Amino acid sequence: MLLRQQIVTVVAESDVTLAVLAARDLAQTAGLGTVQIGAIVTAVSELARNIIKYAGHGRVELRVVSRGSQQGLEAVAVDQGPGIESLELAMQDKYSTSRTLGLGLPGTKRLVDDFEIDSAPGRGTRVLVRKWA
Repeated sequence: MLLRQQIVTVVAESDVTLAVLAARDLAQTAGLGTVQIGAIVTAVSELARNIIKYAGHGRVELRVVSRGSQQGLEAVAVDQGPGIESLELAMQDKYSTSRTLGLGLPGTKRLVDDFEIDSAPGRGTRVLVRKWA
């Protein structure tokens, strides 16, 4: 039986690699093509790195999902970190609170088919992404 879901606890850089590899394997199970797999694993990598950078620890939940006859990969990144003060600013290209290029969340949104984010100061962040075959 093929694995259809996996949860990766993210506390160190090596966990980012584990999340990426799990995302790749599950995306293949879901029937995503090479370009689609590249997009979703890049998104998962960014979300897992954000967990380390901003919250210190969290998890990435990966699962094969269906909508009608179409399958895809869903990834949910969850942390209990400081939260995002302004989602509006965080979703703008080139905005960064950590002296980076500021392309992370907006770039992630462009890579996937579905993107949802829920965050507020003091209660952490939850980002859901999906890529469909």
